[in-house]
Amino acid sequence: MSQEPQSPSRQGRPSMTASMRSSSFLREHQQYRPPSKPENHYGIDTVVEDLQATSVSPPREISPFKGIPSAENPPRIVDGQSHELSHPNCTPLPGASTNRLIATLFYKSTNPRVSNAIPSPQRNPSPKGSGQSPSVRAADSDLPPTMAPTSKLDDFPLEPPATEPEPLDHLYGANVSPMCIASFLHLMSTFPLPAGSTDLHSSHRCLKIDQSHQEHHPTVVELTLSPAPASDYLPLKDLRKHELIYRFEREWNVDVALRADTLWRRYPRLVVFDMDSTLITQEVIDLLAATIKDPPDLAARVADITHRAMMGELEFDSAFRERVKLLAGLPGTLFNELRPVLDVTNGVRPLIKALKRLGVKTAVLSGGFLPLTSWLAGELGIDYAHANEVVIDEQTGKLTGEVKGRIVGKERKRELLIEIAEKEGIALEQVVAVGDGANDLLMMEAAGLGVAWNAKPMVQMEASSRLNGDSLLDLLHLFGFTEEEVRQLSA
Repeated sequence: MSQEPQSPSRQGRPSMTASMRSSSFLREHQQYRPPSKPENHYGIDTVVEDLQATSVSPPREISPFKGIPSAENPPRIVDGQSHELSHPNCTPLPGASTNRLIATLFYKSTNPRVSNAIPSPQRNPSPKGSGQSPSVRAADSDLPPTMAPTSKLDDFPLEPPATEPEPLDHLYGANVSPMCIASFLHLMSTFPLPAGSTDLHSSHRCLKIDQSHQEHHPTVVELTLSPAPASDYLPLKDLRKHELIYRFEREWNVDVALRADTLWRRYPRLVVFDMDSTLITQEVIDLLAATIKDPPDLAARVADITHRAMMGELEFDSAFRERVKLLAGLPGTLFNELRPVLDVTNGVRPLIKALKRLGVKTAVLSGGFLPLTSWLAGELGIDYAHANEVVIDEQTGKLTGEVKGRIVGKERKRELLIEIAEKEGIALEQVVAVGDGANDLLMMEAAGLGVAWNAKPMVQMEASSRLNGDSLLDLLHLFGFTEEEVRQLSA
């Protein structure tokens, strides 16, 4: 007798058991479910109720804080950034030495970056003949300036320009924001530390605030990092030029000045300036050429040679002699007529006054002309002045187009800086050199600190520090002075 085949057992309908349920509808229907926890720990009310019947055994004795942080549980101060109250910035232990790095962040409020995002093309174009200048119309254009560098196929770049990082100060504030500081600390933590060091400690203080803004956001912030990155892996000279530092500056629209925290950083004794485009906003030789009307293109030719020399494309000495030849026939009294035309850079007068009150010697080493350089030094109260001396015909009283003696170029500037320092008995570590052109690089290299002031691109990359603001008074912040102290010094 055949047996009937047994039908397969029917599986029960799936259902959620009590252990699979929770008190939250959202938690049951979300895609990701965290590891199961006891039901009585899902709500804060149940947690509090459970703690009422809980006793801590044995009870831990609570000792009052006596003002000295402990190594086991150091107290923290939270104010935009978290800092441990430890001893990395204090006097080192016997047998050890201080190894700190000072990073000063300057927000470039006068040079805001434009977002990389391409605006909507639906903007109405400016009508023809609207009277707007080309620069204004270019600023309102829908196309970024790097999209069409040329209309000639032969001149078109073989590779597209590198993509600029998206400016983040548009998102987090046009200042040195807490997010900017946190991003910089994270960047510095990626560099290896010296052998035997495990943690990077940091502290920061605001040196200058934006007084035009109601909330007084910081625009200059000084950070102390301890220890500094391992010098055998990445020396300070290479760290200043690191690609990540440059990218950070572009992202947050800041200038980063890195210096070892030494005694000489806070106490300079000699500050040397270039003159043209540093102490003044113009190039003197261009002002002289502008006075010549015949031939009409002379001013443009001289300005072109000046620009190429400052960019480092031409040797400064030969370029200067070539420009002076073009000035032959000008009256020698023209230097006196140019005095009222000179435009002193913003912040120079209070800066020189502050340096004098600190007992710092000052000098101007110019590749321009001695009559104007000496006069400006006397007006500002600068101690030393060196520049080129042009030959004036005694009979006609006009320029001959020749230069007397050595040209004050890059080599001569370095020699003069060293001579002045030796005469005053000042170590080169306490010398600061400020300039903008390629002919200033050697004196910047010889000084303890070289500062590129609104300088040409090559100078910005080679100088140990750079400032791209609207006031040369910001130089004092590199020495650690706050805005309040700067006002006291320059009053």
